[in-house]
Amino acid sequence: MTEYRSDLLRLLEERGHIHQLTDAEGLDALAAKQVVAGYVGFDPTAPSLHIGNLASIMLLRRVQQAGHRPIVIMGGGTAKIGDPSGKDDVRQLLTEEKLATNIAAIHDSFAKILRFDDSETGALLINNDDWLSELGYIEFLRQVGQHFSINRMLTFDSVKLRLDREQPLTFLEFNYMILQAYDFLKLARDHGCQLQLGGSDQWGNIVNGIELARRIDGAELFGVTAPLITTADGKKMGKSVSGAVWLNEEQLPNFDFWQYWRNTDDRDVGRFLRLFTDVPLDEIARLEELEGAEINEAKTLLANAVTAMVRGEEAAKAAEATAAETFGAGGVGRDLPTLEVPADGIRLGAACTAIGFAASNGEAKRKIAEGAVRIDDKPVTDAGFVIIIQPGDEKKLSLGKKKHGVLTRG
Repeated sequence: MTEYRSDLLRLLEERGHIHQLTDAEGLDALAAKQVVAGYVGFDPTAPSLHIGNLASIMLLRRVQQAGHRPIVIMGGGTAKIGDPSGKDDVRQLLTEEKLATNIAAIHDSFAKILRFDDSETGALLINNDDWLSELGYIEFLRQVGQHFSINRMLTFDSVKLRLDREQPLTFLEFNYMILQAYDFLKLARDHGCQLQLGGSDQWGNIVNGIELARRIDGAELFGVTAPLITTADGKKMGKSVSGAVWLNEEQLPNFDFWQYWRNTDDRDVGRFLRLFTDVPLDEIARLEELEGAEINEAKTLLANAVTAMVRGEEAAKAAEATAAETFGAGGVGRDLPTLEVPADGIRLGAACTAIGFAASNGEAKRKIAEGAVRIDDKPVTDAGFVIIIQPGDEKKLSLGKKKHGVLTRG
């Protein structure tokens, strides 16, 4: 492990957040002597961020914990173009109204994880549409575009991989890296921001911003990227049986969010505790030594810590209580997803789809035929079976060992 002087780089290193640094020695010296403003950009392409974004939000949390200023950039301007990084298809263009709605919906996610106030280290939230929408395009290209080489831009992974796979890359998307580089220049000028952080796929965009500011203003800026978060089986983190693991409760119930973390692979528990919680390192080291059934203690701690941070303490307590009642006592927990059934009943296949256990009726039928679906813990293999709920009654619907829901009378 590298010996750093600054609390910032020591903390990032200890918690497993560092993949690449543009100038480790220079950033370390700067962060050791003064408060550094560092930013991460988030494009509001959905009404909620997901746990892939949580890795980047934690970078900002570490910046603040180390005594520096985190800046959240909402990409209201860049989202009108779309980041080509990691994408095979052209992004669907979003309207101004939809972008505004998405930004409002995800604002609270940052407020729960970062401290926003007027102090020197208080977080800022800024929309890059504030300046990007005011740019005169021809003037902008004359001032900024001359500093970008098409030959070099074609070598960046965000562009090269798309072209290698012979997938279309529009000229609109090709401008994304120029605008993101301009964001860094603008933030350095207006807010004294000297650091950009992001996922490993943002390396090229970060380097572009550093070089642009050096060429135009002679400014010295820095970049840090975090490693791509994959699970022990090699899969990209952030997907559940039902799809993306969203940070907002409106997109994913609290219990499902909690349960995702509780189901972490044994091999990932220590790493995820370092990355996504503030649990002390010595306690994490102890938990990593647990084996067999005892590792469940660490998994519950992980689920509680992340859920409390993202959703609130009450959400974490309720989810843990629901898990204990559902799995321990064989009952029906109060925090499980609920489906109201009409008086004339609902077919089992339709119920599985409606409650979110399956993405389609076809998938539901397959799961039911495999014997994976149970009503009140009893397997039912007929997708056409009609479930009738009497007034004041309820039934537990289960898929496998980890997906449960409650059926009530509508």
